[in-house]
Amino acid sequence: MSEKKTKVAVNGYGVIGKRVADAVVAQPDMELVGVADVVNDYRMKTAAIRGLPIYAALPEKAAGMREAGLSIAGDLDDLLAQSTVIVDCTPKGIGAKNLERYTKAGVKSIFQGGESHTLTGHSFVAQANYESAIGRDSTRVVSCNTTSTVRTLVALRSAGLLKKARGVLIRRATDPWESDHSGIMNTVVPEPHIPSHQGPDAQTVIPDLEVVTIAAKASHTQTHNHYWIVELSRTVEKEEILDAFRAAPRIAFIRMSDGIVALNSTIELMKDLGRPRGDMWEVALWADVLTVNGNEAYYTYQVYNEAIVVPENVDAIRALSGVVSDAHESIRITDTALGMRREFLIQDAPGDKK
Repeated sequence: MSEKKTKVAVNGYGVIGKRVADAVVAQPDMELVGVADVVNDYRMKTAAIRGLPIYAALPEKAAGMREAGLSIAGDLDDLLAQSTVIVDCTPKGIGAKNLERYTKAGVKSIFQGGESHTLTGHSFVAQANYESAIGRDSTRVVSCNTTSTVRTLVALRSAGLLKKARGVLIRRATDPWESDHSGIMNTVVPEPHIPSHQGPDAQTVIPDLEVVTIAAKASHTQTHNHYWIVELSRTVEKEEILDAFRAAPRIAFIRMSDGIVALNSTIELMKDLGRPRGDMWEVALWADVLTVNGNEAYYTYQVYNEAIVVPENVDAIRALSGVVSDAHESIRITDTALGMRREFLIQDAPGDKK
């Protein structure tokens, strides 16, 4: 790994952007040059309090940001001039408009799952296709649901156990910070198409993955819940499936027997563990719910949609900049810096990262 730090910018300081910015600051081989946005509310004022250099993503927004008391270091072009890689965390559709600007500035760019695969021609999950992103000019980190799908299915596939998978996704209605003005109440809204978009999206990362997903939005605002029925390549015992998940990065076990009986339990657990913003970057898989019947496995897990893609963005920075050529090494650096775990409630368990 080069001793020279990769200079990173973040455009869009919202749910994902602020978390990516913090994760970049935590990395030993990266420097956060600054964050750009167009708003002048509590989000950017919080960034200012935290000492982050702030840039106006649009020149016409700079005056309003200054009038709100923000110290503006420059515009997006000024930020790009100092950066090697920019992570675009702007709202869906905005990133696609920014690609040409990044390319013209000679800055490598990372986009989020709200943008289409065709924007970059490459979709990214670190454990699955890190190597194919090395040296690219741009990539797209897939959505929270797709990230979790790829993590768990690649774990089984790497162990030689996966034949095909069928998943049901219960999605949260909206992000918690938007609960006051959007979302659904007292109902469940099925997605109108099968497969839902997450299965085909996973295939942008692993084209030959045999997967079908069905999804629905439920009337809650915190985290997603997945249920999987997986046909295995052979008859196995439960412990072999658990071993496959243990061997994979960014999957952590939770248990009903520990009182982690619902989505809110894990949210509270993250707060008790002192996680920043109560974030959970891992897939939280119920180890004592997982059931194996011959050549079929059934399991369920929780996806913390606000945070799960953060480590993938960090690894994508290393891949595009080419400073780390080995996926396992980049994942190790990222996970150690963030304090990710394989077991939340077992102290000093093998494979824990603290």
